[in-house]
Amino acid sequence: MANVTMTVNGKSVSKPAEGRTLLVEFLRDGAGLTGTHVGCDTSQCGACVVHVDGKAVKSCTMLAAQADGAQVTTIEGLASGGELHPMQAAFREHHGLQCGFCTPGMIMAAVDMVNRLGAPLDEAAIRAELEGNICRCTGYHNIVKAIAAASETMAGMKTAAE
Repeated sequence: MANVTMTVNGKSVSKPAEGRTLLVEFLRDGAGLTGTHVGCDTSQCGACVVHVDGKAVKSCTMLAAQADGAQVTTIEGLASGGELHPMQAAFREHHGLQCGFCTPGMIMAAVDMVNRLGAPLDEAAIRAELEGNICRCTGYHNIVKAIAAASETMAGMKTAAE
């Protein structure tokens, strides 16, 4: 068993992991971060989305060893100083969740979407980008509203920072 080391949510995590250990297992079982969910084990549902070196990845299809040395951000790492990330806040404000199982993966995918595509995002772009995330509880209407609202907030924050 090899030792795998990565920075998760700004903290170094180093644990022994078998070669077949999935990143999602490493995060949940090795690092104790259970916000990342295992929904399908086939890369269909998106409940396991995390960011690896700034890019959205379905962690049920990536080996932990592949993330050795990487910067990993999970849903637990989005909030800052007790304040929700704008995407998390928008999901809460716009009722973009039901049971909450898919929510962490949806939020992580949505943050990546805004980072890659910029803002504001229109409904068609959001719906197309969400094709890799499944929610069994909603019709996606409020999820789309939340992402659109957060994309505007994130754009405003970026402009203010410049």
